[in-house]
Amino acid sequence: MFAKSLLFFSLFLVSVNIFAGPKIQHWTLANGARVYFVETHELPMLQIRAVFDAGSSRDPAAAAGLAQLTSAMLDEGTDKLTTDDIASRFEGLGAEFGAGVDRDMASVNLRSLSDADLLNPALDLYARLLAAPSFPEANLARQREQALVALQKDKQSPGTIAEKAFFQELYGDHPYGHESQGDEASIKTIKREHLLEFHRRYYVGANAWLVMVGDASQHQARMIAERVVGQLPRGQAAEALSPVRTLAAARQKQIAFPATQTHIMLGQPGMRRGDPDYFPLYVGNYILGGGGLVSRLSVEVREKKGLSYSVYSYFMPLRQEGPMLIGLQTKNSQGDQALKLVHQVLADFVATGPTDAELEAAKKHITGGFPLRLDSNGKIAENLAVIAYYGLPLTYLDDFIPTVEAVTAEQIRSAFRRRVHPNRMVTVIVGGGR
Repeated sequence: MFAKSLLFFSLFLVSVNIFAGPKIQHWTLANGARVYFVETHELPMLQIRAVFDAGSSRDPAAAAGLAQLTSAMLDEGTDKLTTDDIASRFEGLGAEFGAGVDRDMASVNLRSLSDADLLNPALDLYARLLAAPSFPEANLARQREQALVALQKDKQSPGTIAEKAFFQELYGDHPYGHESQGDEASIKTIKREHLLEFHRRYYVGANAWLVMVGDASQHQARMIAERVVGQLPRGQAAEALSPVRTLAAARQKQIAFPATQTHIMLGQPGMRRGDPDYFPLYVGNYILGGGGLVSRLSVEVREKKGLSYSVYSYFMPLRQEGPMLIGLQTKNSQGDQALKLVHQVLADFVATGPTDAELEAAKKHITGGFPLRLDSNGKIAENLAVIAYYGLPLTYLDDFIPTVEAVTAEQIRSAFRRRVHPNRMVTVIVGGGR
């Protein structure tokens, strides 16, 4: 998990009607790294996030988990510094370091006080970890064992089993189909030279985006960018991912598991980041299953029928089409009934779309909560990283609320009818006695 700042950024605690997103400054370094900077001086802090196109979708077919292990090993050693040296130095400077991957990207984060006596050594260490991690053999053996233990633990979680099976069934041999953590066979084959090769290929300027938010001038930000990523070799951008295949027919996979609850996941390829249907699908999904207890799925499946304590839906937009997913847990004896009702609710929503009352309520909830997504340097950096990596407009945050408010019921109906196919979905069922 990525480290998340809990410091409140009061500039953005304003009413929705006068909300304005942060002013984003953008430039490109000589080695191809793209820099995005938001200057704010409310707190003496600087949040930095380096993003690389080095997520688990870049794992070789026989080495699933390589991106995850590379990320986990970044702070395990560099030059003559051990992992304990690195941790103690960051701690002594009051700085926080973190790294992680998802299917698309790898992120390396630093949060530091902006005082030069603390910031400068933190930046030097951060830059060393980005450019020259040593990946010590002994540390890799420990990380490998931890990964294997985590995989064994996953086998005891029906929800995790369902999620892994869902992605595998949905994406097959596409890079999105394997898990970021890899599997036991692949983890055991990954060696130090594989980490070094992966780092040399993907942790380079042409494959990098740098996000900075906080207490620095533009002049300082330019010097910091050169310092932390400007010295990386230029390298090459990662190649384009292959397209995601559409589902030609429905598929269902059942996995027996000794539990009183059945976990069900169903869905299909959904949308990319920057998709022209993003906002109609986003608002529509809030009404369908993304709005918690007030969503239609929750009302019909949980409140009226008592078939599930939790039922939800979401889109996960990625570089290629990420999943549109519906999930729920129910008693083993009610699995068929619950799944049938979910299909009915989904089909009805695709056919008729939202009511005017549902749409109005959804817009109020989405726009009312949006400023809270930008109320700290850390949250701004997270959003800015998405804008940077996926090439979204620099006005994306400014445009978010008016774009949501402009979504119509007809746009939602049209998008769902064209993009969501209830009769062509992958369904995974994990539960006792099935």
